[in-house]
Amino acid sequence: MASLIPSGVPKVIQKNWNSLTWNIETTDKELYLTFDDGPIPEVTTWVLAQLAIFNAKATFFCIGDNVTKHPDIYKSIIDQGHAIGNHTNNHLKAWHHSSEEYLENIQRADKALSENTQKSIGLNIQLFRPPYGQITPKLANKIQTELGKKVIMWSVLSKDYSPKVTPHTCAKNVISNATMGSIVVFHDSLKAFKNLKVALPETLAHFSKIGYVFKRIPALD
Repeated sequence: MASLIPSGVPKVIQKNWNSLTWNIETTDKELYLTFDDGPIPEVTTWVLAQLAIFNAKATFFCIGDNVTKHPDIYKSIIDQGHAIGNHTNNHLKAWHHSSEEYLENIQRADKALSENTQKSIGLNIQLFRPPYGQITPKLANKIQTELGKKVIMWSVLSKDYSPKVTPHTCAKNVISNATMGSIVVFHDSLKAFKNLKVALPETLAHFSKIGYVFKRIPALD
């Protein structure tokens, strides 16, 4: 995900794009950790192990093609009680594709996610996050009305993907900006792993120590 907006998203941006979900309204000490771009071997499994240590639940925005390649890891995410979201089938940049191509790619990802899901689990894949944060009001409306999805953005961006960010700065990006109801973006990708290996445990430990719990993003009502 490109660094299109800073670690803490200005309230004016959230207000002007209020049809999208930037945070979860709550008065409780709750954080909503999210992981983009998986599932992949090594990184996703490591993330799951870290979350389990703190009894934390999270939301994984999965690329359909990765789900097809690594169905066992995808199943582990579900079996451990985490939420699943659609992140397109091939990590598309919205600016480079027509609306029709983009929507079709989301539907291909839906197919991959659904084919690797047992219906008895009751998994809801109504959540969607655009790769790179690239979206327009018109496209967001189509995703929400035509595909029936809830577009999830973020209130805190860890910037774990950036080679210019050190692991401890990555952790600080989250710890300094997150508060009750924040949606935090990490990446379960090889590119981010150097920073994630430090930032995720520090984030989990810091917020657990001050009484926070980590929850799944709820689907549509």
